[in-house]
Amino acid sequence: MILPYLFIARTENKGWGVFTKQSIQADLLIESSPVIIMSAQEMELLNKTKLHDYIFHWENEKCCMAMGYVPLYNHEKPSNCEYFQNFENGIIEIKSMRTIDAGEELTINYQGSMNAPNPDWFELKP
Repeated sequence: MILPYLFIARTENKGWGVFTKQSIQADLLIESSPVIIMSAQEMELLNKTKLHDYIFHWENEKCCMAMGYVPLYNHEKPSNCEYFQNFENGIIEIKSMRTIDAGEELTINYQGSMNAPNPDWFELKP
């Protein structure tokens, strides 16, 4: 499930991103996407490729590749959305954490919660 008014577009300096054509209320389920779960050994291999930037850590030292728009949400602190991993059902859900205006980019904090203070492991682009 992906809200019908979301769309993918190029950002000024972060590559592709997820945007909305209409405003989104806070605490709304925006997307629910299945994942492909991979082993720790497969994660080691993926970490040597460009796909490293698009996989998520999963339970039991595994990783996953999410379907849908999930891999295209850009990082921001604080973000306007959060992702939630549903291990039992093998999905990742994206929820809005505040009101998001039409035309605004939807972002997640790659550290987990929207205000996670952990240092980033990559260089942030302005």
